[in-house]
Amino acid sequence: MRKNSIKNTRINGEVQKVLAGIIRGEIKDPRIHPMTSVVAVEVAPDLKTCKVYVSVLGDEKAREDTLRGLRSAEGYIRRQLAHELNLRNTPEITFIMDQSIAYGVSMSKLIDEVTRDMDMEDNEK
Repeated sequence: MRKNSIKNTRINGEVQKVLAGIIRGEIKDPRIHPMTSVVAVEVAPDLKTCKVYVSVLGDEKAREDTLRGLRSAEGYIRRQLAHELNLRNTPEITFIMDQSIAYGVSMSKLIDEVTRDMDMEDNEK
């Protein structure tokens, strides 16, 4: 199975959906921030490994605590994933912090500031 095959894309989507449900509803670890979302999932073509990109809407401490909580609950998450999905192998999960949402929000704020400054200069003329 190739990395970008239709089957692999479908598996990535299903794993992402199930993981989001497990993280949102089943894990009771207080370290995991309530505004945690699964941004993307990359399951290897051999179904042995899985990279899970998560985003946390919060400060740096919330991100670190969430990552620590997810890594400690990895066994439980993997077991629940195996229970929900019928895959030949249950992939070993690696959690990676994704900063793209926070980056997008900060860029949007910067763009708003620049346009507001430009409007102020136009009004002064």
